[in-house]
Amino acid sequence: MACVRREDPARGDHEGGPPAVLAAKAATATIPTLFVVAEDPVKLDLVASIARPGGNLTGINLFNSELVAKRLELLHELVPRAARIAVLVNPADEGNTKPTVRDAEAAGRAMALQIQVLNATTSREIDAAFEAMARERPDALFVGASPFLNGRRFQLVQLAAFHRLPATYSQREIAEVGGLMSYGANIGDAYRQLGVYVGRILKGAKPADLPVVQASKFELVINAQTARMLGVTVPDKLLATADEVIE
Repeated sequence: MACVRREDPARGDHEGGPPAVLAAKAATATIPTLFVVAEDPVKLDLVASIARPGGNLTGINLFNSELVAKRLELLHELVPRAARIAVLVNPADEGNTKPTVRDAEAAGRAMALQIQVLNATTSREIDAAFEAMARERPDALFVGASPFLNGRRFQLVQLAAFHRLPATYSQREIAEVGGLMSYGANIGDAYRQLGVYVGRILKGAKPADLPVVQASKFELVINAQTARMLGVTVPDKLLATADEVIE
């Protein structure tokens, strides 16, 4: 049995993703394989359907790339005067980037926000993106879900703080190291569900008969210390609905 992971919830490291899962699928049609992905696995051609995967793969869909509109809405609630939002994405991660840009632009139009898309595939390109933001002066930053960007969390948090730019992220690990706000699937819960599937397969169950588990636990984390440093007043409504407020 193989497990193709996207994130290590304990360390916040990031590996795999769709390319690795697709490579595993291409390598074998018989070895049971479990995956954790942020995109729709049907659209990725990993399984035939959510309810009946139909092959040797099944796993967890985190939905993080499908929460763009909600994350943008939460950012606008946090910074209501924001009119121009920078969206930072990794173009090499096409499966995440295309829906992120599409949904951010659609949600931006609905909220009368101007969306500026910036690309970064390396650490230097992240620096260059923030230099561009310093010139363009957007009101807030939306960081797209991507293994590469999540793995560069310390750099992103430090640059956002240096430029005094309110930012939202998809992983709680980034809020824990100083990111202003995160909203996304609970990774620890997803891996516990994956562990249940490992046990069932070891007892003889077939991936074809195990429905893809769709993440149902999403968490909003706000770093109040970062908010104070940036001079951002967190609305009481957000504080009340947050799953965790980091002091």
